[in-house]
Amino acid sequence: MRNRLISGMSGIIALILVAAVGACAPASGARTSAEATPENPLVLTLANNLGDDHVTSQALDSFAEDVKRRSGGRIEVKIYGNGQLGDEPSVLGQLHEGIVDMTRVSAPGLATYDPGYHTFGLPYLFDSEREFYEVMDSAEMADYFRSTADKGFVGLTYYSSGARSFYTRNTPVRKPADLRGLKLRVQDMRSQTDFVGALGAAPVVMAFGDTYTSLQTGLIDGAESNETVLTDSAHGEVSKVFSMTEHTWIPDMLVIGTETWGRLSPADAQLLSEAARASTERQKVAWEKRIDESVAEAKEMGVRFVTDVDTDAFRKATQPVVDRYAEQYPEVARLLSVIESGRD
Repeated sequence: MRNRLISGMSGIIALILVAAVGACAPASGARTSAEATPENPLVLTLANNLGDDHVTSQALDSFAEDVKRRSGGRIEVKIYGNGQLGDEPSVLGQLHEGIVDMTRVSAPGLATYDPGYHTFGLPYLFDSEREFYEVMDSAEMADYFRSTADKGFVGLTYYSSGARSFYTRNTPVRKPADLRGLKLRVQDMRSQTDFVGALGAAPVVMAFGDTYTSLQTGLIDGAESNETVLTDSAHGEVSKVFSMTEHTWIPDMLVIGTETWGRLSPADAQLLSEAARASTERQKVAWEKRIDESVAEAKEMGVRFVTDVDTDAFRKATQPVVDRYAEQYPEVARLLSVIESGRD
């Protein structure tokens, strides 16, 4: 009963905040970028559920500043951060309904509208950070991001969220057998539960906010994320082994609603695209610095980093999952082909 009450209250609060988006928008704001002026700008709302101090939130802030500068004040991006407008699925629904204009979302979350985005949650698509950036920055991937207008959104750019690896209370993970029987917290993504299950572990879907206590009490044995989770969320206090499996590179996406995209002139659509890409380049530098800081801080907390991981064994064990998704979803097969083309 208590959980249902909390859930209901959260929904009511989100609805109030969504209504506030319209209430806060200028009544005389321009409808299209063609009619916008510095005195009567086109105001675009952007929802983001990350905290203000997150590297990607700071990249979004720089994007908004850049758009205003490049447009001479004709276009403004108003950011609603810290999850003010709800969780990612809720905000994606608002995007499709035209309540918000843009949002940042973990790429696999877009699979609800385009199954091809399941691909980004699949394991071992990239061999290194260099290869990840090479593919994601390719012309082929840029074309793919623009190809979903009929699905209700268009991808403007991506942001790195690093390589995700397994971290445990005290168990080193060097080969798939080391995971057998372990209870691991995973994100609420089908691709995540499928590939973790294929490794012999027991995937446990739970809210991120419950992970620390669950690790502390032994309800779960580990989880998977990038290195910043050890320090920014203090998981290094209750998890002392971080094994560099680097099994997924899941990007965040900055997307704009199709209807909003259509209200931009070709020149202003290009302006937004260029500002978005510039923010990605800034985020890459900031992300690398934050990872280095997190690793150093985590080591001071007593976390041990395991680097002698048999990634070939992990790749072989999870390849059937990738093959199954490609067979089930033609859209996944298409994006896998785009990734392969961008790798050349």
